[in-house]
Amino acid sequence: MHGTIFTLLKRYVQTQYDHSSWVRLLEAANLSSADFDHKSVYPDEHMYRLIGEAATMTGLSADELHEKFGEYLVPDLMYMYQKLLDPNWTTLDMLEHTESTMHRQVRAEHAENNPPVLSVTRLSADELFIDYVSARRMGALAVGMVRGLASYYNEADRIEVEPTTSENGEHVRIWVRRRAA
Repeated sequence: MHGTIFTLLKRYVQTQYDHSSWVRLLEAANLSSADFDHKSVYPDEHMYRLIGEAATMTGLSADELHEKFGEYLVPDLMYMYQKLLDPNWTTLDMLEHTESTMHRQVRAEHAENNPPVLSVTRLSADELFIDYVSARRMGALAVGMVRGLASYYNEADRIEVEPTTSENGEHVRIWVRRRAA
């Protein structure tokens, strides 16, 4: 997993809790802050350990934490990849084009980068399915990111997001629908 994600996880923990929570989380996961550089790629196991320890510390499930973190990630990722985005897109448009824009760029930046494969089926102007495929089993992160995109596009009150399969499988199907205003 790319170091940028770990850098953003650190900021998430520090803003939602405090710096000492991040230090305790690293210690519990047997990692150190020196382990993460935003330009490097790290073993997925580091993220699993951090989220697992965070779940223990907070009492939330790993899926809940992944969703919350996914929502948090969106503004920074949208800023990082803004040159690839069409300003006329809506939440559903962004979801439909994520694989061909942002994920393509992420894979091109480092051969080791391996974002999930998102296969999007647009059912109508207001509805789509996302088929998330990744051995990482972090579909809950994707669900959170969909919710974060809805907030980013000021559509949070109109977008319904529902995983139709377990959020921690290698293949997760996510249904997304925009309700009429």
